[in-house]
Amino acid sequence: MASNGDNNASAKPPPEPSPLRKAKFFQANMRILVTGGAGFIGSHLVDRLMQNEKNEVIVVDNYFTGSKDNLKQWFGHPRFELIRHDVTEPLLIEVDQIYHLACPASPIFYKYNPVKTIKTNVIGTLNMLGLAKRVGARILLTSTSEVYGDPLIHPQDESYWGNVNPIGVRSCYDEGKRVAETLMFDYHRQHGIEIRIARIFNTYGPRMNIDDGRVVSNFIAQAIRNEPLTVQLPGTQTRSFCYVSDMVDGLIRLMEGDNTGPINIGNPGEFTMLELAENVKELINPDVQIITVENTPDDPRQRKPDITKAKSVLGWEPTIKLSDGIPLMEDDFRSRLGISRKK
Repeated sequence: MASNGDNNASAKPPPEPSPLRKAKFFQANMRILVTGGAGFIGSHLVDRLMQNEKNEVIVVDNYFTGSKDNLKQWFGHPRFELIRHDVTEPLLIEVDQIYHLACPASPIFYKYNPVKTIKTNVIGTLNMLGLAKRVGARILLTSTSEVYGDPLIHPQDESYWGNVNPIGVRSCYDEGKRVAETLMFDYHRQHGIEIRIARIFNTYGPRMNIDDGRVVSNFIAQAIRNEPLTVQLPGTQTRSFCYVSDMVDGLIRLMEGDNTGPINIGNPGEFTMLELAENVKELINPDVQIITVENTPDDPRQRKPDITKAKSVLGWEPTIKLSDGIPLMEDDFRSRLGISRKK
């Protein structure tokens, strides 16, 4: 058995997805499965994939954090299909590509049911890899910057192994995604599966759950409701924020490219929580107060992607600044909350 890091030389090549691929007079569409496609990033990815007339898009979601409303513009479209399904159960389907996004991504949701979260990360990823193996599909996993834990190097590049608490309240998500990455590479080495791994950093934009506990959505909802902006102590911890359209562009480039990853996809613009609160206050509601509250356990102090690899391998870097993205998200939140701007 070959022991090098890439395809196992003696592994059987994966099957063709369908004999129609070889048919002389048949121009097959690309059948793309998006797990978690009713979620925030997933639904924006579906929108982009549906713009290509050669794509048939199949979404599976159990609606734990996703919503059918995010996909309603595609209901009834002949190239779109929506299946209510939990990825912890096997799925039998014929597809060419799998974007595996299914997993609660905000602390409020993944801490609410940590066992379900780790099952989604581990069993869900195993099921999607089993599907990819059976039908010869290429599979992309959205991993996370949380695999770096509370990092001891700054910024974080893909060679960093991380500093993660394996028994903390966030471990169901952090360690779950780390195991998912392990499974991806083991299937790649052992079975020749075509894999792609994106380590995505904080992402924001329209369709985020309004009360999901993530800092951008929290601040924007608070500012619109005229409530104080609650900054977790000490306020000097940093995050980097990537607008959702930039994120989707990075994911598609990774899927269509030749590099397995992992590749960081995020915006290297770094803000302290106090700076972010000041930005939201200035852009949305200059009258609100900013107050401090206790922090949550294992909250990383610094988070900033090194995107050198994304630039060189994918030709990708974010284009939308935070000051341009926040107003777009404000419009979406106002329409959903039914709160119009003051005259």
